[in-house]
Amino acid sequence: MNPNHQERLMTVIVGPHISEKSTIIAEENNQIVFKVRKDANKKEIKQAVEHLFEVSVENVSTINYQGKRKGRGNMTGKRANWKKAYVTLAMGSQIDFLGSE
Repeated sequence: MNPNHQERLMTVIVGPHISEKSTIIAEENNQIVFKVRKDANKKEIKQAVEHLFEVSVENVSTINYQGKRKGRGNMTGKRANWKKAYVTLAMGSQIDFLGSE
């Protein structure tokens, strides 16, 4: 793997997306939800998860979210657009973010 590609893989995953829905999905379907770079593709996401967490990935699904428009008084603004990836892990693989056994 060339050094530039390896550096890119280190920046593909922004962080885990922790929510009630993602916790239920993790327990029922062995899926982990990540916030990822907007320009990342499924192949890069799969390689990044396998490289960083040393697990086997079966499938990756992505969703692009448009930032919400928010206002307060006469001020208006827009939240940033972002991308979410649902990563299905192979049987026997798991990622533990909380460090619990």
